[in-house]
Amino acid sequence: MSDNNNTYNKNEEDQGGGSPAWMTTFGDMMTLLLVFFVLLYSFSVMDLDKFQGFISALQNQLGVLDGGRTVTDHPNIDAGTIDDNFARPLENITEIMQEMESYIEQNNLEGMVDIEVKRKGLVISFRGEILYEIAKADLRPEGREVLTRISANLLEIPNDIMVEGHTDNLPINTDEFPSNWELSTARAVNVAKYLIEEKGFDPNRLSAAGYSEYRPISDNDTAEGRAENRRVEIVVLNSSYLAQSGEARDS
Repeated sequence: MSDNNNTYNKNEEDQGGGSPAWMTTFGDMMTLLLVFFVLLYSFSVMDLDKFQGFISALQNQLGVLDGGRTVTDHPNIDAGTIDDNFARPLENITEIMQEMESYIEQNNLEGMVDIEVKRKGLVISFRGEILYEIAKADLRPEGREVLTRISANLLEIPNDIMVEGHTDNLPINTDEFPSNWELSTARAVNVAKYLIEEKGFDPNRLSAAGYSEYRPISDNDTAEGRAENRRVEIVVLNSSYLAQSGEARDS
């Protein structure tokens, strides 16, 4: 009987001398909560240098312009399409655009030469009559002068360039040009050859294509609309467009 009492008392002492089992779990939970709130606090404390670095990276990604201007300050830039896929910083691209637009304004070429940024890249569009006679593909002297001034800026951009020829929907049927396909292609090729042979462009950078009447930008039912559709476009292609369209050449 005495042994039984001693055993009972010993067990009582063992149980009463320790912490309840739930305290271990509670302590672990409190430790985790402490770590969690320390992390939250660390996230809320802004490192100014890191913040500035983040802002700079974001500006480069979106293409912030010089002088504190934003992409929305430029009328021909679509802020939703600009990225860092040009081989030069976009502020330099913008400077080049401004130089070309200044030349266009000084020479009263508004409406004849347009410059804008699209999804595929920087697009310089020439109304057909400034470069060619009607139904012809030989460059006019005036057109050569305009190409010389505009293309001088493009030499500084190492991106690939596509020259695109477009016509209106009026049919053509001559010995030289049986259809608008031949006319649009010949016009694009002649611009590309001029840039290579006369202006020193790397032929590996250039390609040419004719789209006939099938990529209009205006209504072919009016004379003004047809005039807008007769055009040659020089497109400075951005890298993401090349990758998405599968046109990028193997390096």
